Amino acid sequence: MELTAAHWTYLAGVVVIIGVMIARRNIVVPAVLATFLTAWAYSGDLVKGLASIFTASLTAAGELFSIFLIIAIITALLGGLRAMGAEQRMVRPFRGLMRGGRAAFLTIAAATYFISLFFWPTPAVPLIGAILLPAAIRAGLPAMTAGAVMAIAGQGMALSSDYVIQVAPGLSAKAAGVGTGAVADRAMVLSLITGAVALTYLYLRGRRSFGVASAEHELRWLAQKNGLDEGAEVQLGGSPGARGIGKGAAAAAATRAATDGDTATQVLEPAPEVSAAPPKPEPVRRSRLFAVLVPVTFAAIVGYMLLGKFTNVVGEVQGDEAAGLVGGVAMLLLFAAVFSIDGSHGLTTAASHVVDGLVFAFKAMGVVVPIAGFFFLGNAEFISQITGVHEAKPPALLFDLVASVDQHIPDNGFMLSFAILVIGMITGLEGSGFAGLPLTGSLAGALGPAAHTDPATLAAVGQMGSVWTGGGTLIAWSSLLAVAGVARVPVQELVRHCFLPVVAGLAAATALATVLF
Repeated sequence: MELTAAHWTYLAGVVVIIGVMIARRNIVVPAVLATFLTAWAYSGDLVKGLASIFTASLTAAGELFSIFLIIAIITALLGGLRAMGAEQRMVRPFRGLMRGGRAAFLTIAAATYFISLFFWPTPAVPLIGAILLPAAIRAGLPAMTAGAVMAIAGQGMALSSDYVIQVAPGLSAKAAGVGTGAVADRAMVLSLITGAVALTYLYLRGRRSFGVASAEHELRWLAQKNGLDEGAEVQLGGSPGARGIGKGAAAAAATRAATDGDTATQVLEPAPEVSAAPPKPEPVRRSRLFAVLVPVTFAAIVGYMLLGKFTNVVGEVQGDEAAGLVGGVAMLLLFAAVFSIDGSHGLTTAASHVVDGLVFAFKAMGVVVPIAGFFFLGNAEFISQITGVHEAKPPALLFDLVASVDQHIPDNGFMLSFAILVIGMITGLEGSGFAGLPLTGSLAGALGPAAHTDPATLAAVGQMGSVWTGGGTLIAWSSLLAVAGVARVPVQELVRHCFLPVVAGLAAATALATVLF
């Protein structure tokens, strides 16, 4: 197909967006302007170009609303659990396992991954910081190592796979034109490989610094000055693992995290305010029940999905069914939690939690909508809907551009995987783990067939690069700042501590991606 002015305008938009990401600036404005100019060039009508600014975001919002809804429901459930103190009790059993530095290392990694897999790292950071981190320090685990473990297990492993809630795989799959389940499965395997390599590297490098249990470790840690720079403040993009915080919030969180784990519970709150009901005395029995019921229920859902995938005992849960299953169960758990604590007032508080969840969903992910709208414009499936120009065979702008240089694309899935990984890491420099997923997904869908490589695999690799970088392990202006705050370590030092383990893990996972899939 002959390239038109719309193709070249679209390509210029992609290049500008990547450049803005490298410059660590928000890409919403260039994405909207690129949408307008591309639609105008394609339709030849200024009015249609202007209208496309709205219709592109509307189309993206329609395609992604299921993702917004699942975020809202999970956040609402977390609000209900927080109201009764159950979210604290979910991690308290881990405290007794930390008898030394090595045990503390494994416990912090397991607890952070467990909480982050079901609720994202947003609540995991304050919970681990308040309840487990002081005990880990006392057990002999250095604060820098503890912070790195939290970042790798939470913002890295759990958020990059997002296997339960499936927001990240959904974004990647939509852009790549493949099934969400395929991307989610590959992302889970790649995240485990990356995390295993990174944690092993971190453990072997730091094991000699692990001490024996002593109260002196905690006292020295409490006496340390918080490592954040004066006046440091970042405003991040829209991933659930990356929210903007300043020094005051992080320092206050670190101070409160050092107090007794049973009282320091509301620390470093990047999540939305979900205190819909007035504070009440903790209903001990009910909070214990839901502290067990919720994780067991979610674990059962994951088991059910795996059972359907690998056996014929139950039907396989595919595509949006997984998000629907998680969302439906989470909503019922929310209702049960709210009514068990509020009785007849649960009708009001349940609705309030849902509203708070929706507010958070749009605050956290709203920035992705106009960005996704631009990349959807490059897809033949959406261009007519966005521009209002109906053709028998509409162009696929991004795919046509790739096809025009098909002869120059290496017919080597190994090399292409690393190219997609680097692009994903570049998109993550913007500070948001999810904002770059429409780009990496679109490139995976366009480049994969030309290189005879599964687009779902490439989309998962790009997701690894974007989320591990921007989600909070490799850059200081991400939610890694929150981890540094509660661990009381300098954020730049934490970046350096994580860099080699994470890069080694990403390289290993990418090298194995085309072999495994």
